[in-house]
Amino acid sequence: MCGIVGFYGPDYVAHDIVFGLTALQHRGQDAAGIATFDENFHLCKGNGLIADVFRPKQLRKLKGNIGIGHARYTTQGSGDAELAQPFTTSYPFGLAMVHNGNVINFRSAAKRLHDKYHVLPKTSNDLELIMYTFASELRLKNLDNLSVIDIFDAVETTQELVKGAYATITVIAGHGLLAFTDPLGIRPLVLGRRQTEKGPIYAFASESTCFDYLGFEFIKNVGPGQAIFIDQNFQVHYKNPYNLPKAFCVFEHIYFAREDSTIHGRLVARERVRLGKMLARKVIESGIQPDMVIDVPSSGYFAASGLAEAIGVPYRRAMVKNNHMGRSFIVSSQAGREDIVKKKLNPIREFVEGKKIAVVDDSIVRGTTSRRIVQILREAGATEVYFISSAPPIIAPCIYGIDMAMSTDLIAANYTEEEICRYIGADKVIYQSVEDLQELFAKDKGHGGSCFACFTGQYPTGDVTKYLRHIQEERQSHRGDKKGPDTIPSVSAKAPEPTEH
Repeated sequence: MCGIVGFYGPDYVAHDIVFGLTALQHRGQDAAGIATFDENFHLCKGNGLIADVFRPKQLRKLKGNIGIGHARYTTQGSGDAELAQPFTTSYPFGLAMVHNGNVINFRSAAKRLHDKYHVLPKTSNDLELIMYTFASELRLKNLDNLSVIDIFDAVETTQELVKGAYATITVIAGHGLLAFTDPLGIRPLVLGRRQTEKGPIYAFASESTCFDYLGFEFIKNVGPGQAIFIDQNFQVHYKNPYNLPKAFCVFEHIYFAREDSTIHGRLVARERVRLGKMLARKVIESGIQPDMVIDVPSSGYFAASGLAEAIGVPYRRAMVKNNHMGRSFIVSSQAGREDIVKKKLNPIREFVEGKKIAVVDDSIVRGTTSRRIVQILREAGATEVYFISSAPPIIAPCIYGIDMAMSTDLIAANYTEEEICRYIGADKVIYQSVEDLQELFAKDKGHGGSCFACFTGQYPTGDVTKYLRHIQEERQSHRGDKKGPDTIPSVSAKAPEPTEH
């Protein structure tokens, strides 16, 4: 999962790109990059946060009225700086591209590039597979008189050949700004506009919150398989979406998107409150009687408040988050994730001590973070800890761009709820039901459906058995061994003992 932006207007756009990326920093912390164009491409990228990569000196060099930006979260390939996006190629015309998502047929796509187009990708970043496939199809057109139809034809062939989940933004030098998504619309992308005295500035972004900061009006979501091209006269051209059911990633609503973003007409914060209220039935049926409901900051907040309201129990913010520590889920190693949890969460003892606590988190993926949270609350004096997940059990790997691409990483794929409860040291574990989640999101306000693959094992792109094997082999090769440091421990490991008072 990554954050991408693209801007095209009458003036210098680098500052808008930086501010847009900053609003999307939660989507990727590993690396960042910007490419702008005037008569040449100007590129700046590197490992680290937005504020670390882009300094005033670099921004002054990013000239041009068109450009793209990327905040990287590593799922495929290593974290080397050379894999930071954007990527560029000089032919045809000069292209610069960013993407958010994951190509699942990367082996066959790379082989086709080599055998048919005689292109050898330079890195393991699957953006190259999209970019070079598109470039190779584009160069078959009449380049002296390139039309919008030619561009959309090249997009459509790319969508047919490259399988997986992706949203992309491309600068075509001397022609305009292009965006397109995979045929199922798994990854998010939105279009906005800001009027200026010199004319409109158009923008694409992963989330609408980017537009709120920059004063852009929201125009539309980029639909499943849709392509949108903004030409040199700032005319907007649309390629119609694919006639396929949408399979938008439901994990965006649960965890990844910012709560102030609106996705397909749904405010993320409101949907998380609804997730919390839906949990009330299972909490009541379990027979537990918490003294208070708290959240794991910050993605658990709205679900926790919804649950507390539904069951009539006080809600408190009883854990304080150090906002400078980043998001533990998108740190690339388990050791790093646990270290961040230890340093970023501090319980308020006066709220917790002597209380039965229902703690709500967005999900339980590997279990180790949940285990540490339970331990923190017990050390602060909680007499009982009930761990409540606003997501159902995650039983299947995600192959579409979220960092849970190996079944050995997923505690619910291997153990029962009772075993998970024992491992994380809780008095009770309660999950959202798949049926309730599907009822809420299966029909996205008349715009199609959602992808529930990580909860059901049913992948919208069909039989993905070989792709799962390839992705797991790729992940293992970068881990350097067959088991890997993220493999979940045995649930027979001793759970933390309650603190005595």
